Parts: sequence; C-alpha cells; structure tokens
Amino acid sequence: MKAIDQKRTLLISPEDIQNRVSEMGREISEKFKGKDPIFIGVLNGSFIFLADLLRTISIDCEMDFIKVRSYVGKKSSGTIQLIKDISADVSNRHIILVEDIIDSGHTIKFLRDRLSGASPKSISVATFLMKPDVAKTDFPIDFIGFEIPPEFVVGYGLDFNQKLRHLDGVYRLDEDSID
Repeated sequence: MKAIDQKRTLLISPEDIQNRVSEMGREISEKFKGKDPIFIGVLNGSFIFLADLLRTISIDCEMDFIKVRSYVGKKSSGTIQLIKDISADVSNRHIILVEDIIDSGHTIKFLRDRLSGASPKSISVATFLMKPDVAKTDFPIDFIGFEIPPEFVVGYGLDFNQKLRHLDGVYRLDEDSID
C-alpha cells in the first residue's frame, strides 16, 4: 500500500458535525419515543458517528453491529461481503440501521433486505453522509446528516485503506495526495 500524503480540504467542520448529530438525535428520539429501538451500526465506518449519535439519544434503546466489505481503496469491489452479522434478535423490533455514508446505495440496500428477513416491526436508515447525485435506493433514507457531492471523503470514521478515520472533520483528499 502506498503512503497517503496529508493534502486534504475540509468539507464539514467538527462543530457542524456535532450540531447536526445532536439534531439527528433529537429527531430520532422524538420519532421512536416509547418504541425501544435497536441501533445497528455498520462497521467500521459508522462507529464514531454511532457513538456520538447514541450520546444524544434521550430514549431507551439498544445497539449492535454488522460488518460488510464492499470497497478496496477508493473503488467499490462490486460485491458485498458479510464479515460480521448482528447478534441481537431483531424480530418484532424497530431497527435503526446506521451507516457512515451512502454512496451508490448498494450496501444499504443489501443490509436492509437482509434485516427485513428477520421480520422487524420497522427498519429506518440513519446515515451520516449521503451522495444524492449517485445514490440509487428504492426506499427512503429517514435521517441524513449531510448531503455531499460525489467525491471521496475521509475523517469522522471514514477511511482510505483503513487510514484517516481519526480526523474530527470530514475532508476531501486532494487527488495528488493518493498514490
């Protein structure tokens, strides 16, 4: 793997992220009051967003994780591979599927279809980022943090070859910074 030069441009500041995540937490808490939902985070990218989001939730809830792989570097592999399944029983439960980013929409559709097979009461989707110009879904995305252009971004849980997740804002990597 090639080294990553640190040339990047800030797209979303840490302050804007925290403000929007707090708003999303209030919206979700209001919608699911008294429903004891289960949040299912999609690893690895959603872990920072999910942690911050859960700290803003004011209702009883549970959480679990699922892990899939669909990217190699900046390119989608074209297939979705289940790496870790959920451990909770989600039948007859309200599920909130938490994603870091919806790009093409293939991964979220795969996960939503998979979880539908467990007969939940409902499935809602919360995503930190969405690329509406390229996302193709045949169902609504219930909670969207930010809509962004179709660019490759890192930070706040999003990575390039497992690097740069630790950044507290969202950045576009300049093209010449990736070998």
